[in-house]
This record gives sequence, structure tokens and C-alpha cells, in this order.
Amino acid sequence: MTAPGHTVLQIPVPAVETFVRGRTEHYDRAYLSADSAFTHAHITVLAPFLPDPHADALATVGSILASTEPITFALRRLETFPSGIIYLAPEPAEPFRDLTERFVAAFPQCPPYRGAFPEIVPHLTLDQRSAGVSEESTRRLLGDTIPVTCLADRVDLAWYEPHRCRLMTSWPLGSPPGAATWSRPR
Repeated sequence: MTAPGHTVLQIPVPAVETFVRGRTEHYDRAYLSADSAFTHAHITVLAPFLPDPHADALATVGSILASTEPITFALRRLETFPSGIIYLAPEPAEPFRDLTERFVAAFPQCPPYRGAFPEIVPHLTLDQRSAGVSEESTRRLLGDTIPVTCLADRVDLAWYEPHRCRLMTSWPLGSPPGAATWSRPR
């Protein structure tokens, strides 16, 4: 039987956590995590990832991340996908795109977003366009949260499922690969 949730490899972005957590609470409280280590604000590296990663897969993740230097990036530009998702575009985007491509090469059975989009567009989801929500209204709500310069220094493996979102494990970027502690979905 397939689990009702899924795993995501993601880069946490604490600088906008308050905003993203607030929007998550507004739209769907079921995805608010009670896990204090879980970061709602993130840039997706690969989703969905393996439903139940085995030790070899986790070692591969650790090896890829050990050879990846931390990424300094800026968040200042809001954009909107054709679907209406309003997001922050990290600058530069290339290191994030490269990281996703490296994971896709290692795990070809896990195409980003199940192959729904032809192009990898690194982004941090903020909101959904509607009659009362636009890029401009989102920019106003963000206030002085942006622009901000951030450091991507780790990748988290997170579990997403209504009422069960949580951090499973985390790897620092640019550090020798260590044994990740795997926490199975509960």
C-alpha cells in the first residue's frame, strides 16, 4: 500500500518562515507542522522524492550534498507561474537548478513534480493568485521581509502529509557525508 504522504528534498529558508507559515495556516492548517525543526518556507530540490528511502539512497544524497558548497542567494523578485502560484525567485537560480539536475541524474525515477513541468524553475512559494491576492498585495504583506540575502547551508528531507508534516533528516552542504538518521513516516 502506498503511503498517503510524500517526501521532499528541500532547502529551508528561515528568513521568510513567518510569512509562509502564516499563509499555510490561512490556506490549509492540515499542513502546519508541529515539528519545530520543520521549515515551511523552502526551495524545493526534488519533490516527490523516494517514498521510503533506503540506506544506499540516503548515502547517495549525503554524497551529493557533501560535494555541494553552501549557496549565498538573494530573495527580492516576486513572480507568478501560469497556475497562479506567486513565488520568490532566488538569485542566482543556477546553483539550485544544478542541484536538482544532479539529484534527477542520481534518482531518475523521481522527476521533479512527477514530470509535470518541462523546465526546472527554482522558487519559494508564497501565495496563490486570486481575486484578492496579487503579486502587489503579496509584496505589501511581505513588508520589509524582502529583499533579503540568505545562505543555503543544508538540505532537509521532509515528510508531507496532512497533520503529519515533519523533518525526517538533514544534511549540511559541503561537509563530509555522514550517516543520516532516517525517521520513517508515522
